[in-house]
Amino acid sequence: MNYTLHQLRVFQKVAQHLSITKASEDLHLTQPAVSIQLKNFQDQFPMALTEVVGRQLFLTDFGEEIATAAERILNEVNSINYKTMEFAGNLAGRLKVAVVSTGKYVMPYFLSGFMEEHPGVDLVMDVTNKATVISNLEKNEVDFALVSVLPKHFTVKKIELMENRLYLVGSADKSLPSLKKLKQEPLIFRENGSATRMAMENYLFSKSIGATKKIELTSNEAVKQAVVAGLGYSIMPLIGIKNELKNEDLKIFPIRGLPIITNWNLIWMPSKKFSPVAMAFLHYLETKKTAIIESQFKWFKDYPKDSL
Repeated sequence: MNYTLHQLRVFQKVAQHLSITKASEDLHLTQPAVSIQLKNFQDQFPMALTEVVGRQLFLTDFGEEIATAAERILNEVNSINYKTMEFAGNLAGRLKVAVVSTGKYVMPYFLSGFMEEHPGVDLVMDVTNKATVISNLEKNEVDFALVSVLPKHFTVKKIELMENRLYLVGSADKSLPSLKKLKQEPLIFRENGSATRMAMENYLFSKSIGATKKIELTSNEAVKQAVVAGLGYSIMPLIGIKNELKNEDLKIFPIRGLPIITNWNLIWMPSKKFSPVAMAFLHYLETKKTAIIESQFKWFKDYPKDSL
């Protein structure tokens, strides 16, 4: 056998995604290039690694074993590379962060300077729903998690990054709704489990507003596009609608009790044993976060944070 590390990486990604298309996107290769490498890798084994049932790609039992071995080998190769860089005096390793979906508008700005300072660090950032983010943290699958609402069923340590403000928004051609009128308007919600949905529901409940017509969508981007299209109103985080406000596709409606103000928190388990990379990142945030907020989020000051 004479398979290469490149072939192992290709097969590991195909096994991870069970999709040549997704593996090619992850590897930044064309689909034909991935297919060729997968075939060359397969040709070195007497048994099939994959099979296609219907249109879905699956691993065979033998393929599962090889995928596990491939991941172990690649982890060891990464470890060698990191150790080499460390002996050369460079910080090296992986930084794993889980981020709730709206946090994708926040976290990259607190990461970019650190990654630029330390080219030997590899970043794994999983952007997903809140339930998965908290689960990843509990299972020790990540170093940090970015959330706007702290978990209640276990204790965490945290560093506050910046404010998270939620406003009532509608399309640019909407008129200013009163609380009374809002009761008759279609309201657009995130899915169950979303911190944004929870905040919106708590506000509506406190004002005795029952949604006459409710629209539920599963991402902040989907909610935003629905509001822009005039399907209804929503309570949304300011952080995710900067461009739409600037382009006057959306507008904020000042209404009693809004905005809702929480904080973006980077959290970790108290028992977490940090790697040198994680420790360095935490120190970076503690010393740089104020400057990052001032340089990257100065536009926040254009919007009032007092209830009107």
